[in-house]
Amino acid sequence: MTVLGTAALVLVGLALFVLGAGLGHGAARRQQEHSADSDGPRALAQGLHSAALAAAPLRAGLTPDTARKTLRRLRPLLGTPALALTDDTSVLAWDGTGEHHRAEVAAQLAHPPRARTFPLSCDDADCPVRWGALVPLPVDGSAPGALVVLAAGESTAAVRAGEEAARRLSLELELAGLDRARTRAHEAEVRALRAQISPHFIYNSLASIASFVRTDPERARELLQEFADFTRYSFRRDGDFTTLAEELRSIEQYLELARARFGRRLKVTLRIAPEVLPVTLPFLCLQPLVENALKHGLEGTVERIGVTITAEDEGTEARVVIEDDGIGMEPERLRAILRGTAGPATGIGLNNVDRRLRQVYGDDHGLVIETGVGAGTKITLRVPKFRPGIRAQP
Repeated sequence: MTVLGTAALVLVGLALFVLGAGLGHGAARRQQEHSADSDGPRALAQGLHSAALAAAPLRAGLTPDTARKTLRRLRPLLGTPALALTDDTSVLAWDGTGEHHRAEVAAQLAHPPRARTFPLSCDDADCPVRWGALVPLPVDGSAPGALVVLAAGESTAAVRAGEEAARRLSLELELAGLDRARTRAHEAEVRALRAQISPHFIYNSLASIASFVRTDPERARELLQEFADFTRYSFRRDGDFTTLAEELRSIEQYLELARARFGRRLKVTLRIAPEVLPVTLPFLCLQPLVENALKHGLEGTVERIGVTITAEDEGTEARVVIEDDGIGMEPERLRAILRGTAGPATGIGLNNVDRRLRQVYGDDHGLVIETGVGAGTKITLRVPKFRPGIRAQP
């Protein structure tokens, strides 16, 4: 079963329990007063929505802050005097009355992580907390924490409610783990792109700059500034996304350094529509494509090469085309590069950019590449102008 399917079943189970297990007496009375046809679906939807809101903070991980927010939303849903969330060693947050039992609850964490009930001792005759049910939060074969349901006395209904809620909370923690893994994978991909910035390019750039020191000091200073800005942008540490304007500025710096080396052998044409400059796209998305054009075009021949970069407005999307009239490549080799089977360090940039575009925008937004031996290469990508949750790092 998929993660989404599991989430749906857990949500339905928790909502149905809250509606029918006896903890939500107000909902039961409303069901008696109104027809099931109209109020049943509405109440179920409300239960699903409440359960999702309660568990949502844990998507950021299990911390005292997220635990506190979760309990604040979950306790009214379960209707218990108190709830607690723990990690594997301590109570992270407590919501409701009876917090003087905190140490007794923490003592339960010294035992192996398994579901259990336990009595609580109290000298306060009016204390409504005399009993607890600890339910672990399983995530990938371990239990990083537990939900503790606290009540006046032993309650099967409270145990069932705790189990259903714990399943939903565990799912959010699993999704948080997937988010972290995805972030680490993305960071690894960006590191791979940075590592691909050829040491030969850096060496050749510095050599070109050095060649101007005596003959044209002003030109040397300009190139050195371009080199500093290019490396600063390429190796920045924060931000998964950038703007098309920033990416194109980095490409201009890269090409300026390339011109210093290749001179008249390199001709660059830019056709950029101003209205697409603010569009957000993945960081280091275009530069590897331009580098590919030079690496597999200009460096493979003594002839001149023309590189044209076009960015156009296409309604809801921006269309970017990077085209060169270099030596091109065999289509089968291109397919191997995009599959990642072309060999170590071969086509890392193309494969990496194609994969990241598909991950962010969907499979229909991967690279479209047209090439042939002696026919140059044309790479096209389309980027939505707006996508919820995606914004450039300022």
